[in-house]
Amino acid sequence: MGIKERQERDRETVRRAILDAARDLFVQDGFERVSIRRVAERIEYSPAAIYGYFPSKDDIFFALAEEGFALLAGVQAAAPGRTGCAGTPLEHIRDTFWRFYVFSREHPQYFALMFVDRSVPRISREYERFAFAREMKEWLVTQVADAVEAGLLPASIPPAVIFQLLTSALIGIAVARLSDRLATGEDADALARDAIDVTLAGLRSVSAVHSSAPSCVHDEARSSLLDPQLSSQEFRS
Repeated sequence: MGIKERQERDRETVRRAILDAARDLFVQDGFERVSIRRVAERIEYSPAAIYGYFPSKDDIFFALAEEGFALLAGVQAAAPGRTGCAGTPLEHIRDTFWRFYVFSREHPQYFALMFVDRSVPRISREYERFAFAREMKEWLVTQVADAVEAGLLPASIPPAVIFQLLTSALIGIAVARLSDRLATGEDADALARDAIDVTLAGLRSVSAVHSSAPSCVHDEARSSLLDPQLSSQEFRS
């Protein structure tokens, strides 16, 4: 290994340590109480050295969110609808939303940062920059539209509204589990599966809903998968 390669490897090792330390401190204390100095102390570096990798604390957490979306992209890449596997549009929808919930269970720190916490300025301000959030939403809305075209979901309800109803239900269950708000004996996994099935069944039994879709699905797909609207205090309490 040459000097340049060794330097690049060492730099990536330090960058990884910075991100891991920031993520752990975020879960422990919340964004507001994380500082460059605390991250530096955690990895035994000087604050000045941290600035050589990230211009600000905000940039550290934006990088963590990008990692989270990369992880979610890996989870969703294997969804039957994306791999050409056989199955109805409804089966593809069920599987994809289930994978979204499983991501919240397997990567709770990333899930909280990406979909729950709204205290990281750059994430809130530049959410539309996360390409996978846009792509996944657009793909899912297309899947829903396919189900509508096949007569499996009502044509009177906009696909973007169906998407939002399913997403909102699953995020609610995920947050309840992450914040330990489920009663003893309640099974979050079972609730998530039921939320998907009951929502889809309910949609097939109604002709209209109170929610409305944006005037252009593609414009709406360029916004967040679900804009962070909830406080992360519940997650950390």
